[in-house]
Amino acid sequence: MASLFHCLLLFLILFSVSTAQKTSFRPKALVLRVTKDESTLQYYTRVAQRTPAIPIKLSIDLGSEFLWVDCENGYNSSTKKPVPCRSAQCSLSGSKACTSNTNPSDDVCIESPHNPFTNTGTADEFSQDIIYIQSTDGKNPGKVVNVPKFLFTCAPTFILEGLAKGAVGIAGLGGNKVSMPSLFSAAFSFPRKFAVCLSSSTSETQNGAVIFGDGPYVLSPGIDISKSLTYTPLVLNRKSLIGCFPGEASAEYFIGVRSIKVGGKQVPLNSTLLSFDEDGHGGTKISTATPYTTLETSIYKAVVDAFVKALGVPTVPAVSPFTACFSTLKIGSTVNGPDVPPIDFVLQSEKVVWRIHGANSLVFVGSDVACLGFVDGGPLHFVDWGIKFTPTAIVIGGHQIEDNLLQFDLATSRLGFSSLLHNKKTGCSSFNFTSIDD
Repeated sequence: MASLFHCLLLFLILFSVSTAQKTSFRPKALVLRVTKDESTLQYYTRVAQRTPAIPIKLSIDLGSEFLWVDCENGYNSSTKKPVPCRSAQCSLSGSKACTSNTNPSDDVCIESPHNPFTNTGTADEFSQDIIYIQSTDGKNPGKVVNVPKFLFTCAPTFILEGLAKGAVGIAGLGGNKVSMPSLFSAAFSFPRKFAVCLSSSTSETQNGAVIFGDGPYVLSPGIDISKSLTYTPLVLNRKSLIGCFPGEASAEYFIGVRSIKVGGKQVPLNSTLLSFDEDGHGGTKISTATPYTTLETSIYKAVVDAFVKALGVPTVPAVSPFTACFSTLKIGSTVNGPDVPPIDFVLQSEKVVWRIHGANSLVFVGSDVACLGFVDGGPLHFVDWGIKFTPTAIVIGGHQIEDNLLQFDLATSRLGFSSLLHNKKTGCSSFNFTSIDD
């Protein structure tokens, strides 16, 4: 049985969709409510799409190139249309494939939806349909607006395997031209920026957000996080090997980590792994599809050893997938207290540091056990399971992103990050989703 919360959400979406069809309101920013799935640890959202409009559940992937949706199992819409081959929209996607019909004018553009949770890919029709999304002024939610010919890719039902229960596709937030941030920016002529703020809670009433457009990003109690961001360049990986069209630049988000410190002391590691080789292997990626930060084996061992030494607390039996676990009774104070050594990713200089505090470094796995929430990603190597992909030395995962606000500026290739919001007496669940201004 659907929860009262979801029944109310459905009513608000559909009521506001009817309002959106009657207004010429142009928003300055848009917002998606984001919830963490307790079972899969995926982050998901809901948007309204199609004619007649229905709400659809989508798992979020920061690095996916576009919105894709299962069209095989009951996709009904009077406004859905395929994207023609050799059209401007097809060229924008970078597609290199089309259907082959007797009449070339009937050819349809083909794209390659990819499931990042199972590393499964396929090819299907590139399409367009109306989509509805809520606007925001950065403080409060506003009217629901629509984009009539929003680009997305159809996908067969089998590719849904591994997604959060009820999800019918992926909300792709990648850095390419047909991702959701780029398309929303083009539709409403606002800055090609978006912010991600993920809540650590799996409660359906303690949501995070994705905000398309510029700040302010105001969290309760009236704190504008956009005024306190630290910035670092986004690094382009020119050798994406994901999908059916390998060899192009990656739509994923990479940053330039130069070194790692634990408790203020530099961790000895092979620094060549922190840069891309000629095949695009290595580097540091930010990912919402990875629950916990993964480190190349040699980096992982060095960080774990340094953390255990700096914490100075005996370990207890490991709890998979972690290897360094501790009694919470031995750690003392709180996870954000001075007894838990911070882990620093040093970026373009010693003064620009992404600091991971205890709330993001430790994972509670029982009433009295906490583990270092990093995972051994294995040695850096090239793997081919039918779909080729680029192994990465460091993948900063969801747990380490939670309750940090990240702003991705696609126009200037810059990342703004807040560090842990708990230190500012707020968090990502403090966005206002309580009402819709109709």
